[in-house]
Amino acid sequence: MEIRQITENKKQFLELLLLADEQESMIDRYLASGDTYVLYENGRPLGICVVVCLGDGVFEIKNLATHPSVHGMGYGRALIEFVCDRYRDRCTCLLVGTGDSPLTIPFYQKCGFAEHHRVENFFIDNYDHPILEGGKQLIDMVYLSRKP
Repeated sequence: MEIRQITENKKQFLELLLLADEQESMIDRYLASGDTYVLYENGRPLGICVVVCLGDGVFEIKNLATHPSVHGMGYGRALIEFVCDRYRDRCTCLLVGTGDSPLTIPFYQKCGFAEHHRVENFFIDNYDHPILEGGKQLIDMVYLSRKP
């Protein structure tokens, strides 16, 4: 496994990015300003993470996705730990926003995140179609945080 920072042509990984954020116009809001990291296994891109600095030592994971064929194999956790190591000296709080989903909340909790706050109606107000995950429509954005 190898994790590389991508500085150019980030949209070449759109297929992976869309796994975590299914509306391209939303990805466009953060992709250019974020640090993008791609996890490779045997030369194949299997995971992606985009991190944005919000200021005052706060960083946010805006997009974290792994290819469905490797779910449950530790690649998502490896990306989170990589980010924590990479930003440890500059980061006092690492945030991640996600839908209130039984598929993602437990994953982040296992990675050491705890609920920080919520943004009501985020998915209804910002997406042009209903976002479904695990058979549930996502409505509120749930922010979780951890120390790096």
